[in-house]
Amino acid sequence: MAEAEAEKAGTAPATGGTNRRQFLESFPFVTAAWVAFTGAIAGVGAATLRFLYPNVLYEPPQQFKIGVPTDFQVGEVSVAFKDRFGVWVVRNDEGFYALITVCTHLGCTPNWLATENKFKCPCHGSGFYASGINFEGPAPRPLERAGISLADDGQILVDKSQQYLFEKGGWDDPSSFLPFTA
Repeated sequence: MAEAEAEKAGTAPATGGTNRRQFLESFPFVTAAWVAFTGAIAGVGAATLRFLYPNVLYEPPQQFKIGVPTDFQVGEVSVAFKDRFGVWVVRNDEGFYALITVCTHLGCTPNWLATENKFKCPCHGSGFYASGINFEGPAPRPLERAGISLADDGQILVDKSQQYLFEKGGWDDPSSFLPFTA
């Protein structure tokens, strides 16, 4: 009956084309296409926004204070600063020095083995005395020292931007060692 009324009004659907019913029956496919298109545009937009922000490395500071000299025991290696700052602090009878926690073979991070009184690299087996001198494994040279001094407030200041190499006579530099005076 509705078709007859539509014919009288002259609005009969054209044959051979897509009518509203056929379009609505294909609605899930149209929706899926729009969702895919919207997702692609959102992905491009997110990539564009990410491009606008710089790549920033959040590295620890190169200069940092580690405490007062009386906080450290004679003959001990402090591993408290290994993870956060990348140094070991060693106190011997003469004073303090800071060793950088990078193996001189391929850059792995050695571990301090207190029972064996040595640093041991887990990657290739290089061994270092508490002084930083290499004695076993493929490491070609001793560990590097960081600059160390006494700050104005009486705390020990370690400066990793100053690195001292044993083979270049850097360990003889007064900035690579902090004498302890009680």
